[in-house]
Amino acid sequence: MKLDRRTFIKGAGASTAGCALATILPGSVGAMEPGALNAKGEEIASICEMCSTRCPISARVVGEKAVSILGNAKAKSFGGAVCARGGAGHSLLYDKQRIVKPLKRTGARGEGKWQEIEWSEAYQLISDNLNRIKAEHGPEAVAFSSKSGSLSGHLFHLAKAFGSPNTFTHATTCPGGYVIAAKAMFGGKIKRDLGNSKYIINFGHNLYEGINMSETRGMMKAQMDKGAKLVVFEPRFSIVADKADEWFAIKPGTDVTVALALCNVLIEDNLYDKAFVAQYVEGFEEFAAEVKAYTPEWAERISDVPAADIRRIAHEYAAAAPHAVVDFGHRASFTTEEFELRRALYAANVLIGNIEKKGGLYFGKKAKTYNKLAGADVTPSLGKPGVEGMPKATAKRIDQVDEQFAMCWSSGGIYQTVLDATLQGVPYHLKGWVISRSNPMQTMTDRKRVVEALNKLDFVVACDVYISETAAYADVILPECTYLERDEEISDKSGKSPAYYVRQQVVDVLGDAKPSWQIWKELGDALGLGQFFPWDNMDALQMVQVKGDAQWLNTIKTEGFVSYGVPLMLREAKMVSKFVESYPDARTPDADGTYASALTFKTPSGKIELTSAKVEAMAPGRGVIRYREVRMKKADELFFIQGKVAIHTNGATHNIPMLANLMSDNAVWIHPLTASQLGIENGDPIRLHNDTGSEEGHALLTPGIRPDTVFAYMGFGSKNKELARATGRGVHCGNLLPHVTSPVTGMNLHTTGVKISKR
Repeated sequence: MKLDRRTFIKGAGASTAGCALATILPGSVGAMEPGALNAKGEEIASICEMCSTRCPISARVVGEKAVSILGNAKAKSFGGAVCARGGAGHSLLYDKQRIVKPLKRTGARGEGKWQEIEWSEAYQLISDNLNRIKAEHGPEAVAFSSKSGSLSGHLFHLAKAFGSPNTFTHATTCPGGYVIAAKAMFGGKIKRDLGNSKYIINFGHNLYEGINMSETRGMMKAQMDKGAKLVVFEPRFSIVADKADEWFAIKPGTDVTVALALCNVLIEDNLYDKAFVAQYVEGFEEFAAEVKAYTPEWAERISDVPAADIRRIAHEYAAAAPHAVVDFGHRASFTTEEFELRRALYAANVLIGNIEKKGGLYFGKKAKTYNKLAGADVTPSLGKPGVEGMPKATAKRIDQVDEQFAMCWSSGGIYQTVLDATLQGVPYHLKGWVISRSNPMQTMTDRKRVVEALNKLDFVVACDVYISETAAYADVILPECTYLERDEEISDKSGKSPAYYVRQQVVDVLGDAKPSWQIWKELGDALGLGQFFPWDNMDALQMVQVKGDAQWLNTIKTEGFVSYGVPLMLREAKMVSKFVESYPDARTPDADGTYASALTFKTPSGKIELTSAKVEAMAPGRGVIRYREVRMKKADELFFIQGKVAIHTNGATHNIPMLANLMSDNAVWIHPLTASQLGIENGDPIRLHNDTGSEEGHALLTPGIRPDTVFAYMGFGSKNKELARATGRGVHCGNLLPHVTSPVTGMNLHTTGVKISKR
């Protein structure tokens, strides 16, 4: 749907409301007074933003200031609940260390000297500098980056209007590996049906700490209600390892060997689903020939996992097929062979034919696919606003210097190439950086290099709720309001059937903060790009999404989370039968009662590609999944690994009062035998160091980790004084990780070696 200012459907009113408040300076000891809050006490359906899962919530104001945040009962897979982070949203809302007024840097970058300014001055300052860079170096000299999610599209729309092709999400610092591997093998993202699994093999995807409410509850359901067996391969005794039936302390970075050995046993012992492979898989013969050498005995020598256990687990897994799954992970032990690890994990699923089967893997059923199978428009679909005359960038992206990364360019890009381009001019120099709710100072590797890049840029803009470590190096900081203070577009949350949900404003905006969609629109106006932002408010965008159907929009807003139809998995006969009963014009099932013939893949071959000619052309030698040895540490170093904790979200929540009080430090896990050799006792102050950096922390002695490995939760050890609760608390993991980019996936390296000494 193409729109211009004249034809754009306008909503009924503005989406945010300001309120008269005393401005609170960063670090002020004065209390932030509540604004004109919605004090009616009614439940407002919305979406959490305390982590990237974005669970549906129901929130309301209690009394004059308190905000109650609960789960939305309509979103059944989420259990109508929130985690500790989700329940702490009000603590972020009222934090007096929030920024609620635009700030201009008055000292050196990182010095911590700021002046409050009005929005008009902020926009003028930014537009003057960005337009100057554009005139002198071209629009491509400005990079735009945002955390993934609902509002990243607004910043990237601004980038496109400005003429820059350089837009980046946080993908290569967190979830990009499994996304790119799925794109190569299946042609797109795929989901886990953990709740119906009978056997789950897990390689460090710690859903009991890195909580995704829907998937975490699904795994709990499988274990508690269905008696599913959980096997975990992880170097430390994490919470998910604690809840497993079996835990194997695998050597860091060797996960791929066990995954390939499982595939070896499935093939060599004739346990794989031959019919499924014959119908849906391309390149099986080449893959089978490659994994023939990857025996359990071979894997044991590298990974320390006993061969007999690998063989037994493969047989148990096959016996539970197809209602079994190898979790393809999220943040496991990263190595430069991230692409091969994720493909090997997917391959172990493909071999047992669990695709579109309960307890296995499946594709989300969005409205277009669902309606096509139903033979009628049985579920509504979202419209997409479009704008006439958007310019096309003439320059290539800065990460388009190596063909092997081609699958990354439309999947968030290679974030860390912002540093390469800034410092080395590869393929050309960046001069400006606009950053929205992203904190590369914490999430990228080699912190010193991030600082160097930020200091070299001509102009840096940050949009955030705090003066984050990255924002501390900006020239201008724009205060975004919290998720409790803003409306957003409707989001597609389809699973086994189409579903939608929406974020809605719960309280009036505190101070002079604004939603980022409004910030980028107003900055677009200041840049002289107003014609590309023909909407006046969020209501207008939502009305375009629902194609003018006000009743449907009201339903979504009232319910907060709406799903349509009956759950459908294409290769489950009972589900297909119920689907056909529900829709008289539905596609006729196959002879076996399924929709198996409707299962297609957006790959060059139209099949699942265990061997990929496309990948081989992009990255010679990588068309077939294979093992390559990696060395992540020196002989006299310990492996250093990191992970998520249930209290915090990566580098985003450590300054929130309630969560900081719950956990403010990240003690370093060390095995007692290792500690005794180093003369370290529990609680001792220690120093971790390597060629990249040095950090100070304290020791937590535990037998729940390999003797050759140390572990720390990520996101701690902030270096800027503005984050008063987080500064200097614990180990800053990124300060110890070298700047290395993994082939094909473009991922940062998150495993390295360190030396430890007592301070």
